[in-house]
Parts: sequence; structure tokens; C-alpha cells
Amino acid sequence: MLATIEIVDLIDKSEHIGQMILQSDVMDEYIKRKTALLDDQEAQRLITDFQKVKDQYEEVQRFGRYHPDFSTIMKEVRSTKRDVDMNETVAAFKVAERNLQGLLDDISEIVAHSVSQQVKVPREGALMKDSGCGCGSGGGCGCQAS
Repeated sequence: MLATIEIVDLIDKSEHIGQMILQSDVMDEYIKRKTALLDDQEAQRLITDFQKVKDQYEEVQRFGRYHPDFSTIMKEVRSTKRDVDMNETVAAFKVAERNLQGLLDDISEIVAHSVSQQVKVPREGALMKDSGCGCGSGGGCGCQAS
């Protein structure tokens, strides 16, 4: 494919949008929270503990509820996951991560809909949103997928 002036111009504009995202307050907050998460020894210990329990969980899942440690591992996974989620540093990072994802989703939607309103844009958590029909299934019923 030969590069035309229009294609080069589009690439330049998309790089400019990328730079704007990198310099945004949302991105600054994300980097700050990610650095804090990586520097927080307690959070890292909790994440490591959760990963170990998750590995045990995957082993137990091969046999399902017939595995002798099924109940124990299931309780431990939920408990360890709750410990990770309740850590302030982890929670702050997840909020910053969701905010960045929301920004990227919004930008993708604006770009897609500038081409055509019929372009489908995947969004983080889109299945959990009401499609506008009022049924609350997020479009799962097929009545109106947005």
C-alpha cells in the first residue's frame, strides 16, 4: 500500500492524540498509582499470596468440587482476593486504571462514531450497562444492543 498524504496526516493526528493522552491528568494519576503499587511492599505481598492461592485454585478446578481441598481453596481464594481488594494502594490503582480505561473508551467511541454511528465500539464493562430498552440485561435479551 502506498502512503498517501491523507494516510500520513491521519497517522500524525493519531500520534498527536496519543501524546495528549500520555500528557493527561488521568495518565499522570495512573502512573502515580502504579508506581505506588509497585513500591508498596504490603500490597506486593498480598498480590503474591493471591497468585499462589490462584495457582492452587486452578489445580483444584481440574477436578471441580470432587477435589478433597475444593471448599478450603475456594474460601482461601475469596479471602485472599478480598484482602488484596481492600488494600488502599490496590484500590487506588484500580480506580486510576478504570479512569484511564474510561478515557480510552471515550476516545475510541468518538473516533468510531465520527466515521459512522453504526460502528460498534467495544467498551470496558459494556455488558453490565443497560442498552436503553429498560430491561436491564445490558442487551443480553437482544431487544436493543447498543
